[in-house]
Order: sequence, then structure tokens, then C-alpha cells
Amino acid sequence: MHELPITENILEIAVRHGQQANAVRVKDLYLVIGQLSSIVDDSIQFYWDIISKNTICEGAQLHFERIAAQLLCLDCGQTYGFEHELIACPHCDGSRVKVIAGEEFQLQSIEIET
Repeated sequence: MHELPITENILEIAVRHGQQANAVRVKDLYLVIGQLSSIVDDSIQFYWDIISKNTICEGAQLHFERIAAQLLCLDCGQTYGFEHELIACPHCDGSRVKVIAGEEFQLQSIEIET
């Protein structure tokens, strides 16, 4: 359910930038979403299709790029990824880790038609 306010923010940003660029319409939006974020692509798309109606963003395509999670072991300095759940460092079995990728959520770019 938290995807609705997120999608509203994306729409507000896209409309504002589209209007500033004198766009006739916004064609494409490129979103970067980290593996560790709790954002569901299908939910964003669902809300987008509803709330973008009657705006310059109506019909714009959303493109989702997922960024894999990467951890840095604070014990040995190695970086590693994981699939589903946090795991100890495969190099030293250390459990002190820092997330260095995978929490991203950003609107990377917007394509418009003028």
C-alpha cells in the first residue's frame, strides 16, 4: 500500500519536469530500485496507470531496473551479494556487514515529447 504515495511522488516529479521542459507529454520514465527496497514494480505500475490519467504522463511507460544487493564485510573487507536473506560473509564467516548497494530507489531519467 505504500506504493501509492511513492507513485504520487513520481507523478508529481514527472509532471513538474515535463512542464518545465514544455513537454507535450511524458513518454518514458526510468526507475532504479534496489533489491532490498520493499517496492513492488507491479504495484507502482498499477497505481501509475490510475493516477496518471488526464495528465501529461498518461500512457507513459515505466521502466524498472533492479539493482542487486551488495554487502561489505567489515571484518575482512570483501564484498558479496546474496539471493534471499542476509548471510554471513562467505570469505571469513563474519557477521558485521554494511549494505553498499541494493537500497536504491530513484527516478533516473524521463523522456518527453515536445
